Amino acid sequence: MKFFDKLICISFLFVSICAYSQSVIHNLPPTIILTEVSLEEDETIYLDSLMNMSSLGVIDSTLVPAARLYNYVWDNRTVNPYQKRMVDMPDTLLIDFSQYCHANRNVVTSEFGFRRGWQFHYGIDTRLKVGDSICSSFDGMVRIAQRGRAYGNYVVIRHFNGFETVYGHLSKTFVKVNQVVRAGEIIAMGGNTGRSTGPHLHYEIRYLGQPISPRELIDFEDFTAKYRIVDLCAQHFDYVKELEQVRYYTVRKGDNMTTISRQHNIPLYTLVRLNPKINPEKLYPGQVLIISQGGLMS
Repeated sequence: MKFFDKLICISFLFVSICAYSQSVIHNLPPTIILTEVSLEEDETIYLDSLMNMSSLGVIDSTLVPAARLYNYVWDNRTVNPYQKRMVDMPDTLLIDFSQYCHANRNVVTSEFGFRRGWQFHYGIDTRLKVGDSICSSFDGMVRIAQRGRAYGNYVVIRHFNGFETVYGHLSKTFVKVNQVVRAGEIIAMGGNTGRSTGPHLHYEIRYLGQPISPRELIDFEDFTAKYRIVDLCAQHFDYVKELEQVRYYTVRKGDNMTTISRQHNIPLYTLVRLNPKINPEKLYPGQVLIISQGGLMS
């Protein structure tokens, strides 16, 4: 074979590989496990190191949802490894929400936001029975499937539209990390694992790691999306400003740690932990106590 013919063959093969990698995500079966590259579950993977591999079957950024948006970080351990402050985002982003499927059709039992006066709830809870089916909200790839102290058994999915969703307190999961799932596909069964007072689904929507109130995007009475296209802007993250504020209480005559904790619905041990330099047995009028400390759940 002449050199020119070889060059044509090599060029054709290269173009075929590129076309394959670009089109494969549109032709996936309902569920596949990406086993071509070993993505260790106990470390952070930076996918730009994989993008230059040219052999067929190697995972590349066209298979990873919103890879460029997330700076090619693919972490199988941490819910929010990105540490972005979206409340300062300058522009409005248009995000396709038309594919939305409700994770579990049931009654809301706990809302997004402050509860018990001091604790912030980063998702929304819906009632269920142990064993009820839990579905993926959109097409995406499983980034985390493990057990945690607070979430119990939980799954985090990165979606191709740029959102990530979290499903917590599961009794059983049917998916593995790096697995592609379709919108509406059953990924787990509901349960009562982790820090839970009864069977329910804890559901979060996040963008670049930052939670968004699901109520702003979803009608939980009709189990449908409110919009086909979401205009995501800084206002969706305004709650962060309040979270970042440290709140104080000035001790009055007759106060003690127990009465203050009850008054502000703060566990006594939390109040003591927030004020390590204060003797909890001897409070004086005029002393200033921290009653909440800002910060986002990782």
